[in-house]
Amino acid sequence: MEKLDENGLSKNARVLLLVGILFVAINLRPALSGIGPLVDLIRADIGLSETLLGLLTTLPLLAFGVVSTITPLFTKRFGIGNTLLGALVLLTSGIIIRSFGDVFSLYLGTTMLGIAIAFGNVLIPALIKRNFPHKAGIVTSLYSGIMSLGATVAAGLSVPLAIELNLGWRGSLVVWAILSLFALIIWIPNIKRINRTPPRRSFKEAMKKLSGSLLVWKLALYMGLQSFAFYTILAWLPAILISRGYEASYAGWMLSLSQATGILGAILIPVWAGARKDQRLVIFILIVVEVIATVALMIPGLGLVELWVGMIGMVLGGTFGLALLLIVLRAGDAETAAELSGIVQSIGYFIAATGPFLVGLIYDLTEVWNYALGLLIFIAVIKLVMGIGVGKDQKV
Repeated sequence: MEKLDENGLSKNARVLLLVGILFVAINLRPALSGIGPLVDLIRADIGLSETLLGLLTTLPLLAFGVVSTITPLFTKRFGIGNTLLGALVLLTSGIIIRSFGDVFSLYLGTTMLGIAIAFGNVLIPALIKRNFPHKAGIVTSLYSGIMSLGATVAAGLSVPLAIELNLGWRGSLVVWAILSLFALIIWIPNIKRINRTPPRRSFKEAMKKLSGSLLVWKLALYMGLQSFAFYTILAWLPAILISRGYEASYAGWMLSLSQATGILGAILIPVWAGARKDQRLVIFILIVVEVIATVALMIPGLGLVELWVGMIGMVLGGTFGLALLLIVLRAGDAETAAELSGIVQSIGYFIAATGPFLVGLIYDLTEVWNYALGLLIFIAVIKLVMGIGVGKDQKV
């Protein structure tokens, strides 16, 4: 007779559940990263201002911030499996509605997919805690790595789909509904593999306990400052390099390089950190590398731009995976992991949403990019202080 784990699952069932989780994960970024390269086409077609176009990126981040906190309300009522199923239905619907073409549908669909992705962001760490607690580092690396891969592929294919395949920006965006629909079909049989357990406490009790924990706030700030740096680099790295005299095409390739090395970091760092009881050394090394690379970018005469950009990309990708792993490791059980993931990611994404705007404002006021890069170094130092606080082996 085949041996079952503590959740009553066989090895084959666990593998199928992991496949389902990874198919959900690969859908958590293409709907977001695929729109940035299409901004010029959207502007030319429906005449939106820069501010309104910026909302297409900001709305999902705000949805992450609002919805992440209340996600445990849904899991306590419907269970993790059914909540993720509803999120995939909402994601697929949002992608399709966004592609209708009129302004209202564009923003309605964007809001819907932002809400759907927020559920996925919060619940996958809880599933890892529940079903793969002894392989948290490896599974988190697969999850964060494939999520980063989805983002990179979508960003790279958006323009070719729109122009070379003549799909237009609407067709380019709606393509990702096929991927989410496929994930939905794969997820349905996995729902029965996730046994529902009665909640041990109410949502109100959970939020009261977690919001009073210093460890939770340190973890939230660590994740938020990581996302602040990531979205800032994503938004402004090409502009920084172009201001130094590099061609726009080269700047675009450097952004792609940062995303590619980010995938590598997202895969390797959680495995390394997960193999250790204490993650403080990992956090310290990542911050040192990030500061060195950022300082190097502030000195144009140093050259070696590819090296510094690659280092920054790998560190930010790795820090994202590490932040997700810390949520799993610091929670005592799956219910706590869902609650902790919700509050940490809610605070984190609200912080992240300010990054591109704040750095853009600093440049508008000073017209010197080094002040903005200096802010990232300051952020890294605060991130180190928070990281040392959460890297020690302890539970919320």
